[in-house]
Amino acid sequence: MSAAQVERVELDQLICWRIRAAGSELLVTQQGAQILGYRQAEQPPLIWLSPDAAYRTGQSVRGGVPVCWPWFGDLRRNPQAVQAHYRADEAPAHGLLRTLPWELQDIQQQAGGVSLRLTYDTIRHPLPHWDGEASLSLTLELTEQLQLHLETHNLGQSPLTFSQALHSYFAVSDVHTVRIEGFDGCRYIDTLQDWQILLQEGEPLIEGETDRLYLNVPARLVINDPAWNRRILLESRGSASAVLWNPWTDKARRLSQFPDSAWKEMLCIETGNLWDDIVSLLPGQRHQLSLRISSEPLDD
Repeated sequence: MSAAQVERVELDQLICWRIRAAGSELLVTQQGAQILGYRQAEQPPLIWLSPDAAYRTGQSVRGGVPVCWPWFGDLRRNPQAVQAHYRADEAPAHGLLRTLPWELQDIQQQAGGVSLRLTYDTIRHPLPHWDGEASLSLTLELTEQLQLHLETHNLGQSPLTFSQALHSYFAVSDVHTVRIEGFDGCRYIDTLQDWQILLQEGEPLIEGETDRLYLNVPARLVINDPAWNRRILLESRGSASAVLWNPWTDKARRLSQFPDSAWKEMLCIETGNLWDDIVSLLPGQRHQLSLRISSEPLDD
């Protein structure tokens, strides 16, 4: 097995790290601690990145795995305990950390792979209009699979409540033909149907714009992709909720950094702590959200 390689690269205005280990390749930017790309061996990429992505300071990159924290989506749709930490009238979607620079703490080469750890401390670098005190750490472990560990440590003297998500864009051959496993029997909130709470009967199909928040999901979800003869396995810890999202045709035309037809090539399953699965930490407590991404041939 060849030795692991770590390379610092610049994409336009963003500082990034490209890591190669165990036949896999990972690209991550210090802005937002956002994964931009992940592929295994000669496979098509597992993580989708928009061909129109812009790499600008202060602007989230379309695709990859953005970190959404200390809230997900529209703050006004979050529980009151999450909203209470924010003191301004207007709140950006998906929290406050996606466009801020994290600190690279270490890169370690170890048997079979590489780990990289990025951190953000809200005491040293306060978040605008947000009154919590916390440190975050995102550890990425690249071997023959990819593991993400997002840890929050409440450094304040008061309880801290937040929602969060690893907003993962997965690459697929054709969203019409992929099959998802794991959501059957789960309750979900359909944001496109007035936020109704519904029951998933059978596994969901992507047949139009989809924006659903699934509750009490199993620890393992699967994306089966027959045309690429692979299944993408998602295994989570510290989470019981996930979002299923695809913009389809009309919304795709309104999205920034997003080609009109790119909705066919991607599918978001966003592992998180959402709705009634939010996290509340007493002073000094920690919470870790973990996601393992791997793949295997469908015909195994």
